[in-house]
Amino acid sequence: MINNKIVENLIKEIDGWEVEIKIEKIGKVLEVFDGIAKVSGLSDIKSSEMVTFSSGEVGVALNLEEYEVGVIILGDFSKIKEGDEVRATGRILEIPVSDAVLGRVLNARGMPIDGKGVIKTTKTYPIEKVAPGVVTRQGVDEPVATGIKVIDAIIPVGRGQRELIIGDRQTGKTALAIDTILNQKGQNMICVYVSIGQKDSKLRKIESRLEEGGAMEYTVIVSAGASEAASLSYIAPYTGVSIAEYFMDQGKDVLIIYDDLSKHAVAYREISLLLRRPPGREAYPGDVFYLHSRLLERACRRNEKYGGGSITAFPIIETQAGDISAYIPTNVISITDGQIFLETDLFYKGIRPAVNVGSSVSRVGSNAQIKAMKKVAGTLKLDLAQYRELEAFAQFGSDLDESTKRQLERGKRSVELLKQLQYAPIKTENQVVVMYALTRGYMDDVPVEKIKAFESGLIEYSENNAKTFYKEVTESKMWTEKGEEELKKAITDFKNSFS
Repeated sequence: MINNKIVENLIKEIDGWEVEIKIEKIGKVLEVFDGIAKVSGLSDIKSSEMVTFSSGEVGVALNLEEYEVGVIILGDFSKIKEGDEVRATGRILEIPVSDAVLGRVLNARGMPIDGKGVIKTTKTYPIEKVAPGVVTRQGVDEPVATGIKVIDAIIPVGRGQRELIIGDRQTGKTALAIDTILNQKGQNMICVYVSIGQKDSKLRKIESRLEEGGAMEYTVIVSAGASEAASLSYIAPYTGVSIAEYFMDQGKDVLIIYDDLSKHAVAYREISLLLRRPPGREAYPGDVFYLHSRLLERACRRNEKYGGGSITAFPIIETQAGDISAYIPTNVISITDGQIFLETDLFYKGIRPAVNVGSSVSRVGSNAQIKAMKKVAGTLKLDLAQYRELEAFAQFGSDLDESTKRQLERGKRSVELLKQLQYAPIKTENQVVVMYALTRGYMDDVPVEKIKAFESGLIEYSENNAKTFYKEVTESKMWTEKGEEELKKAITDFKNSFS
């Protein structure tokens, strides 16, 4: 009786048993050094495919050679030894994505490192993706309000644009980017800040600054620290842009900052030299241009038919002694839609932000400005350029005619007005008011040293006494004759009371 039951159960098990054939691509580690592993036995692996080591570490196939594969290790390479098994996953390296990443600090693999717990997500995005094609894109004509007068008035940036921030170290490049993030509060913009090769202390300062300004609720920080492997610095920007694409696919606008791509190129050079790739100019590999172009081309503004949304990119590049003709700066300048050039001399003269208006450009131009700003700031760039020329000429001490003197005096006031404190972005409508007062000549007889006091007082007075003007600029992006008359009266009244 017992034997019959056992036989019946065995027959059932045999009948229900299915043969499952599982093919796994398994290779072996030939050698491992400095975050790189040479692997054999994975002859049909794809470029950028994810592999797993028997120790649990993850790697990415980067060099596909005839008899071996060069893999960069995304973790602790000391746990991997020669002879270890390596399994190909068949998937391009991907990161977890979800709305829950907002307000968090992540590492280059998309994992939280802020001690606030695990992020629950079921969705992943590949870090490498083909950039959207021409058919899916829309023209850039909606502004990104940075809150920085010199940028919003003279070098405007639009949603979907790629605007390079370039300059020597300690000239305020990161400060510009952080101010822009702070100004996105209430602007319906998600921000992604990618920190590449920065010290942890600097990252903590940035995080606390964003917390104070209430900006972390719409911001994600992706960090590959200075003490981490070069492989993590290499993938960090791609992780950042994949998170940005996740939000863009929901039809949202995203601002992404890469701080900075100079360190990214150095990390890639280190990896390439370890992989024995032939070096080119300045020892960078031949595909270093493609490294940044495939990253920055993913920033765009998509049309409604393809889901809408946009990614605006602010890559940062550090120059040496103001040399914008070096290899990496020229590469990135040629990929982007303009650059904001920060100059050391201006910084030390106290002109901050230290933007050199002559060398800076936005290829989108006034398309990315509201009508009101376009009207008041249209000639400002030309006026400043002429002022710089006249200033150099006036140093010779020759007699100047009245119109030249007027131009010089207006230029001095323009330079003073465009100065701005760090972490103090200014609303667009307030910028329009002060630019109106400047370009219409209301500040021409205000002493230069009192311009800043005049500006802050005028903004406060106008907010209370030119409400129609403010309402029109906020709602319709342009003023009517009635609003302009109200503003003129407010400026005149304030000027009469100002001492």
